[in-house]
Amino acid sequence: MIEVSQTTLPGVLGIKRKVSQDYRGVYAEIYQKKDYFAAGITIDFEKGEQDHSTSRRNTFRGLHGDGRTYKLVCCTFGELWLYVVNYQKDSDFFGQWEFFTLTHRNGVQILIPPRYLNGHFIRSEWGTFHYNQSVCYSGAENQWSARWDDPRFGITLPITEPILSPRDGGDPARYRHLI
Repeated sequence: MIEVSQTTLPGVLGIKRKVSQDYRGVYAEIYQKKDYFAAGITIDFEKGEQDHSTSRRNTFRGLHGDGRTYKLVCCTFGELWLYVVNYQKDSDFFGQWEFFTLTHRNGVQILIPPRYLNGHFIRSEWGTFHYNQSVCYSGAENQWSARWDDPRFGITLPITEPILSPRDGGDPARYRHLI
């Protein structure tokens, strides 16, 4: 069973899943088609792709998006902040963003529709970002990207220099000591 709520961004939904915790750890179901369809979320993620990334504290991945992919995202380990930015240039909401705290314990998922950018910032020592995509990834050249500190959005982080990939504006030579 899931609980669905509308966020401040049009079309972006918050989803609360049941999470079981005991002395062994945490168990959470990521996706069950019948529950999502019953809640009115009729995107068939089974035809797309599932991915995850694990990153160290202070890493920012994103902002990325495209015009055709729905993403259902959650944190399967640790804690991260998910940033979702409206990238519909013809929308009154262009550039508006919201962030969500996702952990492996809170059961929160976010459904991100096409034409939104998303990125995540790792708050714990390590964190794992999991996402189902409605279609298979077709390469970075088919996506939109923006830096986390793009002045059009005004996103703030608790640090001024997050760990970034070259695609996201980082210099790999700066991070050699982390390997």
